[in-house]
Amino acid sequence: MKSLFGSPGMISGLVLRMGQCLFAASSLAVMASASGFSTATSFCFLIAAMGLQVLWSFGLACLDIHALRLKKDLHNQIVLSLIVIGDWVTAILSLAAACSSAGVTVVFMKDTEICSRSQGSLSCNTFQVSVALAFVAWFLLAVSSYVMFWLLASI
Repeated sequence: MKSLFGSPGMISGLVLRMGQCLFAASSLAVMASASGFSTATSFCFLIAAMGLQVLWSFGLACLDIHALRLKKDLHNQIVLSLIVIGDWVTAILSLAAACSSAGVTVVFMKDTEICSRSQGSLSCNTFQVSVALAFVAWFLLAVSSYVMFWLLASI
C-alpha cells in the first residue's frame, strides 16, 4: 500500500505537490493582477486561500525533495497524520474560496451584467481564469489528500 501514486517521499508525490504549488501560485498571480479584485470579499478570500496552498504545497515539496535525496521513508503515523490534517484543512479552504469566487464571477458576468457595464474597470475574464486555475489546484490537492488519508489508514 505504500507505493500509491502521490505518496510522500516519491517522485509522483513531488510532481503532485509542484503541480499544486504552480497552479495555486498562477491563480494567485492572475487574481492579484486583475483590476477590481478587491470589489468582492470572495476574491480576497481566494488570494488568501491560494497563498496558504502555495506555502503548504511548497513546504511539502521541499520535504519530498529532502526525503528523495536522503532516501528517507516518510510513511510513519505522525508525519502522515500531520500531512492529512494540513491537506484536508487546505483543501476545504481552497474549495470554499474557489466556489465563492466562481459564484461572484457568475453574478458579475451573467446575473447583473456588471462586467459589461463597467467599461473595463473590472477584469471579469481574468477573474474566470484565476478561478479555473484555483479549481485545478484544488483538484490536485484533493487527490493528494485522498492518497494521504488512505496511506494513514493502511498503517
